[in-house]
Amino acid sequence: MQWHLHLQLKDAVDYAHSQGLVVKGDIPIGIYRYSCDAWQQPELYNMDAQAGAPPDDFAIKGQNWGFPTYNWQRMQADGFAWWKQRFAQMSLYFDAFRIDHILGFFRIWSIPLHAVQGIMGRFVPCLPVYINEFSERGIWFNYDRYCKPFINDEIVNEFFGDQAEYVRQTFLNSIGFGQYAMQPDFDTQRKVEAWFRENPEAPAWMEGKLFDLISNVILFEEPGSEGTQFHFRIAMESTRSFQWLDPHVRSQLSELYVNYYFRRQDAFWRTQAMQKLPALKASTDMLICGEDLGMVPDCVPGVMKDLGFLSLEIQRMPKDPKKKFFHPADAPYLSVVTPSTHDMSTIRGWWEESPENTQQFYNEQLGQSGNAPFYCEPWINRAIITQHVYSPAMWSIFQIQDLLGSSAALRRQDPNEERINVPANPKHYWRYRVHIALEDLMKADEFNADLRLLLHSSGRA
Repeated sequence: MQWHLHLQLKDAVDYAHSQGLVVKGDIPIGIYRYSCDAWQQPELYNMDAQAGAPPDDFAIKGQNWGFPTYNWQRMQADGFAWWKQRFAQMSLYFDAFRIDHILGFFRIWSIPLHAVQGIMGRFVPCLPVYINEFSERGIWFNYDRYCKPFINDEIVNEFFGDQAEYVRQTFLNSIGFGQYAMQPDFDTQRKVEAWFRENPEAPAWMEGKLFDLISNVILFEEPGSEGTQFHFRIAMESTRSFQWLDPHVRSQLSELYVNYYFRRQDAFWRTQAMQKLPALKASTDMLICGEDLGMVPDCVPGVMKDLGFLSLEIQRMPKDPKKKFFHPADAPYLSVVTPSTHDMSTIRGWWEESPENTQQFYNEQLGQSGNAPFYCEPWINRAIITQHVYSPAMWSIFQIQDLLGSSAALRRQDPNEERINVPANPKHYWRYRVHIALEDLMKADEFNADLRLLLHSSGRA
């Protein structure tokens, strides 16, 4: 099947090249846990870990992609032969490619196998916090208090309401003074998940709340450190465990947390990336684009610029934390601009998600006065597309849904049917299909003429 797919794709690419087109491909950051790659060379991967992403506005519990992380030391030992083979195969079809989650070459969000939610992960590699750093800040270190779930009567009542007593009896052990520990049969998210799979009559909402209990920790211990090195749980300050600490301890932990995530790692992560990316770039002639979204370390833009990698710039995901939106006119030349990606809602879907955001965008980004339309009218799609094609960015790329959204005759009726992927839901399947046959789209004279004029007038065609 793969051989025939290779033949078909090669024929399609040869035809595209004959028409003067370049073709851009995609390299996912990970591999499937049960793929031929993992079966053939398991030593190249950390099979006891799961890759994912920390929490963000699109997935508040983080993302767990399920695939193993890379054993970079082993890969580096043979000059990254596996990656060079991968690039060589990609170059049969593509002139440029996007590295999905290029941040993974700096550090990857690694989640233990016993966890379900991405929020239980941490960055690997990562410089830890040493136990003496707590005493230096006047914090008496209590391993059980910081590294185990903090559960008391108030939290159980808050999380479970009238089911609180059932939860105490079924899932918890009392450890005195109104505090609890998870029973050994339920002390990991995977164990809880398995129990709910075997007991489908149990309320589904309760599973998520038990996950929240298990993730209600301050620190994760570095394996093998014998209680001397630790990593902060992401979003520590939002945990009930943190909120039940006294103000002095909260203040000192917060300073350590900021140092851990935003200061001490930057030079270290730059070194990690520069051990990999220059060698990989040298092995291919394809233009490299990096998907540099998410929790981006300060060192990433400089590395990408030094190596000539194109960044990804998205209007509703500005990299400047002081801004609500990013304007395509401010994009650097070495970048790709797009209003939406496969991992988020389309323009029309996003427009209806938050009237407050829509109103601000309508006034500030589109320069319109008055109240924003509740629904994303075709002219709004076109205005946003126009901003992007006139951007100084090398490439402006659109999902076909966003292009069709500028036509009242061609767009879908329901914008929710335009979405491709929901990254917060690992069981969401990519079932999107274009609702118009290619032959019919070629006959859409008004739409095609308008798009052609826009591309010519902006200098992109």
